[in-house]
Amino acid sequence: MGEGEAVAALLEGLVVSDQSGFFNVEVAGGQIVTCRLRGRLMEEARSSDIAAVGDRVKISILPDGTGAIEEVHPRTSVLSRAVRTEGRRGEGQPDREQVIVANADQALFVFAAAQPSPNFKMLDRFLVAGEKSGIGALMIVVNKIDLQEPAAIRKLFAPYEKIGYRILYTSAREKTGIDELREVLRGHLSVFTGPSGVGKTSLLNVIQPGLGRVVKEVSRRAEGIHTTRDSALVKLEIGGYLADTPGLKTLALWDIEPEELDGYFREIAPLVSACKFNDCAHFDEPGCAVAEAAEKGEIAESRYLSYLSLRMELEDAYAIT
Repeated sequence: MGEGEAVAALLEGLVVSDQSGFFNVEVAGGQIVTCRLRGRLMEEARSSDIAAVGDRVKISILPDGTGAIEEVHPRTSVLSRAVRTEGRRGEGQPDREQVIVANADQALFVFAAAQPSPNFKMLDRFLVAGEKSGIGALMIVVNKIDLQEPAAIRKLFAPYEKIGYRILYTSAREKTGIDELREVLRGHLSVFTGPSGVGKTSLLNVIQPGLGRVVKEVSRRAEGIHTTRDSALVKLEIGGYLADTPGLKTLALWDIEPEELDGYFREIAPLVSACKFNDCAHFDEPGCAVAEAAEKGEIAESRYLSYLSLRMELEDAYAIT
């Protein structure tokens, strides 16, 4: 194929799923083309995911009707996690980036007001990953608000509202807050994830009938193929895409060094420059503005403890053995 012919044949597309090196790419008109990476891109993919769910790509159509990804457009955001390389079987340091979803413009982290009680340490991990990713809007969805007193729920999540996170209060059972949630999702590429038992599937079904079942079927197909990543995009009838991102359930933070972590906590970052020492870790160092603010209650205790826990985790991950 000549150079001019190749250029004319390129189609713009969106990667909607990835299974063991095969990428389903949606092109104009909604057609899905199964593609592989061109050889030169496959070489680059050894250290990171060159193409991933959410990527905008250019593809060529091969004689057998499949496609080849020729080019991946620059990303606006990258939600990643750290994974151990194949063959190490969980031993040693995570040292490879796995892109969970590219180009999401918002992330909604779903937790329950009760049954189960919200896991704030997990929420803080999600938020740190979101802040790192460059995703423009990070939101918290509090479901099952019918199971708890409104004042008690708002008190639990007040620290997050205080530092600027938008919170949507919903009840899938009573269909409370669903119109607002639907409007938030309309026309966006959204990460929508949370721990098990929080009613995410029920929320999806009231947003769009059968949506929860579609998302579960996508995940089940991926699990059956034993993929290294099982994210996928599901098209919404209201416009936009929902990223099913089960990789977040075992989220090991990627490319965040211990001394950078404080920059991803919104209420901690502005205080760092006031610490006595430039390399303050905010544990028990003298003159630590962060620890002092936590002691005064200006930083929520749960958030401060989450920071300390994640900091120790990152220090262990970066330790030289």
